[in-house]
Parts: sequence; C-alpha cells; structure tokens
Amino acid sequence: MRLKKDSSEQKLRGAYYTPLQLADAMVELFASQNISTVLEPSCGDGVFLDALQNLNLLNKVDKLTAVEIEPDEAEKVRDRYSEFEQIEVCTEDFFDFYNRVLGKKQYDLILGNPPYIRYQYLKESQREMQSQILTSHGMKANKLINAWVAFIVACVQLLSEKGKIAFVIPAEILQVAYAEDLRLYLANNLAKITLITFEQLVFPDIEQEVVVFIGEKGEEEKGIRIIEMNNLRGFAQLDLSQNGFQKLQHVKEKWTKYFVNAEEMSLIQELRADKRFAQFSEYGIINVGITTGNNGYFSITEETSEQYQLSEVTLPLIGRSSHAHGIYFTAQDWEKNKIAGKRARLISFPEIPYDEYPAKHKEYISLGEANGEHEGYKCSIRERWYIVPSVWVPDAFFLRRNNFYPKFVLNKCDAVSTDTMHRMKFNDGVDPENVLLAYYNSISFAFTEICGRSYGGGVLEILPGEMGNILLPKVERIDPALRDKLLAHIDTIVRNDEDIELALDVVDKELLVDTLGIDPEICRKCRAIWKKMQTRRLGRG
Repeated sequence: MRLKKDSSEQKLRGAYYTPLQLADAMVELFASQNISTVLEPSCGDGVFLDALQNLNLLNKVDKLTAVEIEPDEAEKVRDRYSEFEQIEVCTEDFFDFYNRVLGKKQYDLILGNPPYIRYQYLKESQREMQSQILTSHGMKANKLINAWVAFIVACVQLLSEKGKIAFVIPAEILQVAYAEDLRLYLANNLAKITLITFEQLVFPDIEQEVVVFIGEKGEEEKGIRIIEMNNLRGFAQLDLSQNGFQKLQHVKEKWTKYFVNAEEMSLIQELRADKRFAQFSEYGIINVGITTGNNGYFSITEETSEQYQLSEVTLPLIGRSSHAHGIYFTAQDWEKNKIAGKRARLISFPEIPYDEYPAKHKEYISLGEANGEHEGYKCSIRERWYIVPSVWVPDAFFLRRNNFYPKFVLNKCDAVSTDTMHRMKFNDGVDPENVLLAYYNSISFAFTEICGRSYGGGVLEILPGEMGNILLPKVERIDPALRDKLLAHIDTIVRNDEDIELALDVVDKELLVDTLGIDPEICRKCRAIWKKMQTRRLGRG
C-alpha cells in the first residue's frame, strides 16, 4: 500500500514500499504450490522479487514479469536480477501493460503492493484507462476511486484458470462506499477470498491500516474468510489450505460483517428479516449536520458573542461529543457549555441586505475576511460567504465519530449541530422517546458496529446512510411509566460517564425480553457481537 497525502515526488507516484518481512511472509504462503508464471504489477524496489529469492523460489518459476513505471527503480531491479533469464522487468505504466497483454498472457500468481494514488493525482491518460478498466467490468468510475481499485480489477483479469492474487491494500476495501462495486466484482470473479488483518500497524512510517488480500480462482466457490493477526509473526502458523470460509453474499455490502462467525452471521440475517425490528431510516430523515465551511469561525463562545453582539443571529449549538452530557440536550446542558467556555453558539446571519447588518456584525465579518476565513472552498463558492446554508433545527442528533459507542441524543432546546454530528427529523406520528429508547440495547449496538466503519485510533465512524441501516426494535406500545423509568436510567448512566453496559443490561431485560418478547439468548449473542467488534476496533487505537 502506497499512500498519497501530499505532492512530494515520492508520494505523487505512491512510493511507500513494503517491508521485506511482510513480503517474505506473503511469498511463503505460496512456497509449496506449483507456480509457473508470476506477475508483480508495481515492483518498486523489487521487494517481492527479493522475497522470492530469499525462499529460493526464483529458479522454480518459468517466467516472472515485473512492471515498474519509474525508470530508475526499474533499472535497479533489472541490474540486480540480470543473471535470471526468466525475469523480465518492464518499464511502463501498469495500465499500459495491462492493455498490451490482456487476452494474450495469464499468470498463476500476481502479488505486490499496488499504488494508493488518489484520482486527482493521476494523469489524464491514467484517469481514462482507470475508467475504462472499471466500466468495462460493470463498475462505476468516479473521482473517489483510488488507483489500487483498478489495479485489482485488472490483475484479476490476468489470472490463469486457477490463479491466485496476493496484494497489500488499504483496509478501506472492507468498508468504504467507493469500493462497494469492487467488493461485488471480487465476489463474482473469485472462488476464495482471504483477508488478513493486523492489530498492529505493519507500515512503520504511515498511520494507515492495511490488509493482505488473497484471491483465488477456481471452479467451486468457497466464500470468504477474515484472519486476524496481532502482527506479522502470525504468518508462521497460517495455512491457506485450512477452511473457515463463510458463504459470500454477492452484494455490495461491507465486508466488516465477516468479522463475525457463521453462526453470528446467521443471527444477523434473521434479525434483518424479523418484523419486530425496523431500520433507523424508517423513522425519519437523516442528514449530515450543518456544513459551515469553517467551524472555527462560525462556532463561537459566549465571550465572542458578547464582544460582537451576535446573540440575536446565533442558535444553540451542540458541537461535539463533550457537549452532549446525556441522552437529552437540554437548555441546562447548553447553559453549562456556555459557562464552561465551549463554542456553544452557531452564527446564522440572515438573508437581508448587508447594509442592514448592525455595525458589530459587519465588524465580525470584516475580521473574518482579514484573517482569510472566507477563502476556504465551502465559503468561497457561496454568494455571500458568511451566510451558512441549510440551517434547520432537528429533532435529534447522532455522533458521527465515536470511541466506545455513538450517542443518540434528543434535542430539547432547539439546538443545531455542525457536521461533527448527524441530524434527524422524525416523520409525522413518530414518538421521539420511543425511538430514543429503541436505540440503547445490545441488538442496536451490535448493528451500529456492523454498519459503521473503523478507522485508525480505534474510531468508529458512521455516515448518515449507515446510521439509517442500524436495526431498532419496534417500540410502539409501551407503558409510559416504564419508558420514562428506562430513559431516566440511561440518561443518568450517560451523564455520570458510567459503563453503558449497565444501561444495556436493564433495557435488554425490561424492554426487549419482558415487554417485546425477544429471546434473551438473542440479546446475549448480540452483546457478544458488539463487544467483539468494539474490542477489535479499540485495539487499533
């Protein structure tokens, strides 16, 4: 995996090289297999050739082709392996190589570390070739797709009848939306998929979680398996011939769901079909919070509000997790945030002529322009940079990025949120407190982990569509006294920063089991799924 974050020459071509220890481990997986032809589509400094040489496998291969776009690197590899007649080093763009050999050559093993190059850094010719590779195989091409996606698609096309592919790629393949077409493509074109994940980062110089992706062609579909390792030493005990595959669903859904075992997967599918449950999205509209374009300017403290007399053009703001003290955001909570010096107000200048603005408001706008606050992209494309669009008061908030669990909070003081939170407007006839109660239980928490995505630092991120897919028990007829008691119990636990499982214990029993008649074993199994996935995610923190 070669990361591109800035415009240095090295990063513009994705040149972050694979540690030899990882290359050795990957090659050793195929040491006992009958491999005749090998392709390394982005050989860089030749680390995978080095690994083949370390294991005395080069002489067992009839033909090895290495492709490298950078002439200096290609020449170094060519010189280092000049004594091996079976090795050919091609100095060209892999996309050009693919177009040249497609339908003419096939390979038993394709392995390597494809470049991780964002669309905007590709040359126009590369963009066109990437688009052609993707669309010709039924996939969408857009500006979110990284080069490694097209590399995988192209390489699968170059595999022999029972060929194998082994790549180091970003863990994003498991969960990001732009890779959903790729997941379906791989499910449709490979008989076996193995994903090897690591609790520890395996690239010493970048904070990027990677996986080893192994795909195998064959006549009989076996499915998918995810093997979790602490670090590279786990390869010593790995046997690719062992079983443990789950049936692979030919859909675009995230592969993070396969971190659960077959029995747990069966339970998840049963719950999705259970009429006693509904998705979050069935209860209302879920949107990202307000995109100000500059939270540091538009989110202000009480001191700034007073200095520029902005109170009449501000709204109460719940800005981040630390602002949400309980499962209700009340006027008292807002006052507490203001007193604590938090950015508790959001500026919403009105759509009136600028000349009608008070002098102090003009002064604050002028201050922003003097500091260049108006030059950011979101602000610069507005007709009037200081007027924030799409400002409306939601019924509830849901934290976008979370640690232990996402809070779902009812809005009790006409507050708004920035895009650090999602906002929800309930449908007509929906009782907000029923939905609030329906979220805080083991089943919904399990689906929160399944639907969300894990990032470095142990963060769980949930986008609006993913929040909408979280499963909630239908709470339609419940004794108001019981509901109030349970909500008060949850709110107290959250406000006191106590273990949320204390709340789940009570809600699971008194709501799910005693009131809705759900099997307590289902609650127990869902709690185990939640804890397993949460523990895995936090282990990367």
